[in-house]
Amino acid sequence: QVQLVESGGGLVQAGGSLRLSCAASGTIFRLNTMGWYRQAPGKQRELVASMTVGGIKTLADSVKGRFTISRDNAKNTVYLQMNSLKPEDTAVYYCRFTDYGTGTVYWGQGTQVTVSS
Repeated sequence: QVQLVESGGGLVQAGGSLRLSCAASGTIFRLNTMGWYRQAPGKQRELVASMTVGGIKTLADSVKGRFTISRDNAKNTVYLQMNSLKPEDTAVYYCRFTDYGTGTVYWGQGTQVTVSS
């Protein structure tokens, strides 16, 4: 019912920046959370950042001060501005949408972020 389209991944050098976008479409319930998770090879998928429709943000300690999350609720889009990227940020980044009306969690297909040293 909800489709997620991600964009903005790519290859950058350490210290560089990327901006990820995720647009949700379909049946959008007002009360929801959108965020970003990442998964590196051999590791568990972990929360990077999330944001409620009301503006409450959560950031992983490892990205505080470097990444910022924002939303455009009119466009049902969440952004992740990634600055001062490090090689350890290399992972597949997945957009996540939690619908609090149904309790359903939706995932994007993932976008690769690679940071070279």
